[in-house]
Amino acid sequence: MEWNLATTVVALVVLVAAGAGALIAAPIPMTAATILMMVVPSMLVFGGLSALIGAKHGEWRAR
Repeated sequence: MEWNLATTVVALVVLVAAGAGALIAAPIPMTAATILMMVVPSMLVFGGLSALIGAKHGEWRAR
């Protein structure tokens, strides 16, 4: 499988959706609205930044 932008975005969205679903289903004192409005966006930003840093590091290592 070739990793391109579309594959990476789909993998990130699937992982974030799985994490959000697990948090919503977990017996924790946090409402679903809080998870969807605060946790999910931060997961997406962190995942995007991590992917960008990882891609740039891979480009640097390939030189």
